[in-house]
Amino acid sequence: MDIDDVVQESYAILAGLESVEHIRNPRTYLFEVAKSVVLQALRRSNVVTIDALAEAEALQVPANEPSPEMIAADRQELGRLATLIGGLPPRCREAFTLRKIHGLSQREVAEQLGLSQSTVEKHIIKALSILTGAIGRGGKRSIESSTPRDHDDPIQPGRAEGERRRH
Repeated sequence: MDIDDVVQESYAILAGLESVEHIRNPRTYLFEVAKSVVLQALRRSNVVTIDALAEAEALQVPANEPSPEMIAADRQELGRLATLIGGLPPRCREAFTLRKIHGLSQREVAEQLGLSQSTVEKHIIKALSILTGAIGRGGKRSIESSTPRDHDDPIQPGRAEGERRRH
């Protein structure tokens, strides 16, 4: 039985129900129906390997609740984000926290901090830039691929004076 048959049979079973009032969680119910369809097909087939039956019995219906691993990973990520926010420049951090975490309007943040709205906007943009830069690199500082060139010195590193680059 291929996946399309499982999907079609599952929907046919659901469509044949007289009422759906007993279904508390439609997603979980659909996966239970699909699991049942697969198990029935395996039981009806003439030759079934023990491995196939064991694998089908072990099918886990996706839960709506996050797994303990997901909860731990999310908490770690939140801790990392809190550390990154804590590392923002003070005024930038205050504006960002009031606007994005506490949900104040830009005008309210400006009033509370005694700043203009454009200054608050600049602080928010700076905070977002710093945070997205850090998150995009996994929280690590960027690594320079080469040493900065001295703009006063027209000679590129590794070339003698008068030597030109040939194409």
